Amino acid sequence: MELYYYFCLLFLPLLCVQTFELPEGFTKTDHSNNWAVLVDTSRFWFNYRHVANVLSIYRSVKRLGIPDSQIILMIADDMACNPRNPRPATVFNNIKQHINVYGDDVEVDYRGYEVTVENFVRLLTGRLQAETPRSKRLLTDEGSNILIYLTGHGGNGFLKFQDSEEITSQELSDALEQMWQKRRYHEILFIVDTCQASSMYEKFYSPNILAVASSLVGEDSLSHHVDPAIGVYIIDRYTYYALEFLETVESSSRKNLSEFLKVCPKHYCLSTVGVRDDLFKRNLYEVPVTNFFGALRPIQLTNNIFKIVEPINSIGSISADAKTSIKYKYFPEFPTIVS
Repeated sequence: MELYYYFCLLFLPLLCVQTFELPEGFTKTDHSNNWAVLVDTSRFWFNYRHVANVLSIYRSVKRLGIPDSQIILMIADDMACNPRNPRPATVFNNIKQHINVYGDDVEVDYRGYEVTVENFVRLLTGRLQAETPRSKRLLTDEGSNILIYLTGHGGNGFLKFQDSEEITSQELSDALEQMWQKRRYHEILFIVDTCQASSMYEKFYSPNILAVASSLVGEDSLSHHVDPAIGVYIIDRYTYYALEFLETVESSSRKNLSEFLKVCPKHYCLSTVGVRDDLFKRNLYEVPVTNFFGALRPIQLTNNIFKIVEPINSIGSISADAKTSIKYKYFPEFPTIVS
């Protein structure tokens, strides 16, 4: 008898479970979370613009809702505290100094000599040391949309790190394939702002990746303007116009990726923006920019009433005397089996 009760308690609720589908009025999404990996690979003061590039994108994705806990920021040099900086603790991407992209609450996860090819590949593939803190881990899953942004100096088929080593396009494509095999992403928007940038995505072979490059093979990716106060260029052309577009995007924006890909025509960039979309399944006109640059979950309000469960029939009230006579006891964790 005890075994019978145990069976009823364990399996009867499962028989009563009903499945419900979302009504047609609700928006459905295939991804469940957003992450950003933002990397500046250049050192030295004359590469100030690369730090401004990555901090500009950092500011935008953070403003659009991606929290610092889901942003991995890698900066190879500290321009804000460089002795040559006439405005300490600030980094500007415009000579008019409208926006201090360094801000008051920037969280740099990898800085200085931590920005290496090895650490970058380990970050993407999840092959980190056991003692690596959570803030330096890319804790994505098969429902994650990831924005990967790289800026620095590059050439045909490689991107330099720290002016001392480089990652090749083949190494990068193999790392992304490991991510796919390990179910570490749902979709990736890959953006690289460097010379001959399109060579970095030519060998990609993993699905669900949309790649954007600031220049084609044989072209240089040029700077936008110089700030005489610091004596160096302060932002690259592609990132400047990308940021200009992102400043018009809000969390509820309906702007799509097709619009984003047109932010820097050749007469603005002076180089040809490259796009590779053969690995990306969705229609770019139907993909909101916030699917990668933001973390907004689509919600639609409705005045309709949806019946989730069937009403429970009344079983009558229990008298006070009956309540006092009821004795409760724990059901045995390992019931006796009667043969």
